[in-house]
Amino acid sequence: MTRNLEIPDGEPTLILRSRKERKDRCTIWPLRNHPALRIVNYPCRELPCPANAILLHPEGIPLSDADSCRPLIILDGSWRHAASMATNYGRVERRSLPGVPTAYPRSSRLGTDPEGGLASVEALYVAHWITGRSTAGLLAYYKQAGEFLRSLGRNDPDAMTESMNCPNQA
Repeated sequence: MTRNLEIPDGEPTLILRSRKERKDRCTIWPLRNHPALRIVNYPCRELPCPANAILLHPEGIPLSDADSCRPLIILDGSWRHAASMATNYGRVERRSLPGVPTAYPRSSRLGTDPEGGLASVEALYVAHWITGRSTAGLLAYYKQAGEFLRSLGRNDPDAMTESMNCPNQA
């Protein structure tokens, strides 16, 4: 069941994280204390759905800076799990990311990774960058951060710096 929540200014990005994902391979888990994020394990009793939110999804219209004032929902799980998680957000508008190369080493044994698929932390970074949200600390624990930023033609040292408000508890 989804429920609408009033979103105060500066609402954190909501990340719905599949419990089936191994924490040691999860690119989002080290960011669980990041002040710009709210991570909710899925499945959960009450599925959060901020009012006027947008869902990052490969079948949506392109995300743009016009979406900067809307709450953002990102699904964190294998592509197969994320597809089933997305069914809970059927009425939420969807937005997609532009074609961006991933730096994450792929390891799907089922071949379910789409050609243009990104690691969740990469999608989080690109979504924050496009919408003008802070990227500070988002790539601090991502081993492929340098390679990923180079592929984007970006130099963003703040994204790779640990925030004092975001201790890594990995």
